[in-house]
Amino acid sequence: MKNKNKKNNILSVLVNAIDYETATDEIISFAHKKEPMNVEPIAVHGIVTGFLDKTHLHRLNSFDMLLPDGQPVRWGLNLLYNTKLKDRVYGPTLMLKICERASREGLKIYLYGSREIVLKKLSENLCKRFPSLLIAGLLPCKFERISIAEHEAVIETIKKSGASITFVGMGCPKQDVWIYENKNRLSMPLIAVGAAFDFHAGIVPQSPPTLQNIGLEWFYRLIHEPKRLWKRYLIFNPLYIFLFLLQMMKIKKFSTDDTTPPLNEVRYG
Repeated sequence: MKNKNKKNNILSVLVNAIDYETATDEIISFAHKKEPMNVEPIAVHGIVTGFLDKTHLHRLNSFDMLLPDGQPVRWGLNLLYNTKLKDRVYGPTLMLKICERASREGLKIYLYGSREIVLKKLSENLCKRFPSLLIAGLLPCKFERISIAEHEAVIETIKKSGASITFVGMGCPKQDVWIYENKNRLSMPLIAVGAAFDFHAGIVPQSPPTLQNIGLEWFYRLIHEPKRLWKRYLIFNPLYIFLFLLQMMKIKKFSTDDTTPPLNEVRYG
């Protein structure tokens, strides 16, 4: 594949031109070596959030891998950089591929985020699908700022679990912030998977593959969760299209260096 795994500028956000196989291989390799790594499958919402927020852009562009989660992101890479990506790297699917490899290679996973009821159902479903999968632990989060002591307790719990990979499901941008702040404190890949927890737990219905393939997963999700997602899709999607056209026609330049490093930890938990 041309430009395989190269990072490319989409509205100032550096996204990897990568496929499932390469991404999974890299993550599993880092897990075996017990090396820190941060991974984010990124869709339109994440790209636009990075464009609008220079501090968040700094976080995103520091990630080891930003994967083309949304079809419009994959299309953007193909149109601007001729990457010839045949498929996106969809977070929920990537999670299953990693779990399958982890189950075969004896790597323990940790599930952090969401609610206790979701994590319980998620772990049950994953173990049914992959009977050899080792789940080192699961811990719900509070979706709000937590104290230093609470934050340290979360990190120590994950460290002591024996996990080799941690999946983080807190929603964007909270999960991105948490992973950015804690990458170098945990010697393993930290992977932001967002709605994958709800999907694989069977709590939220997943869009049919036909809609996913033509880039209309957002429409399906909007119908099912209009109050929560209307801004993400009805404002951010048109803005992405407008800005992307400016980039494609070279009317506007998007700098990857114009970022603002965070001054303080946020400590979501």
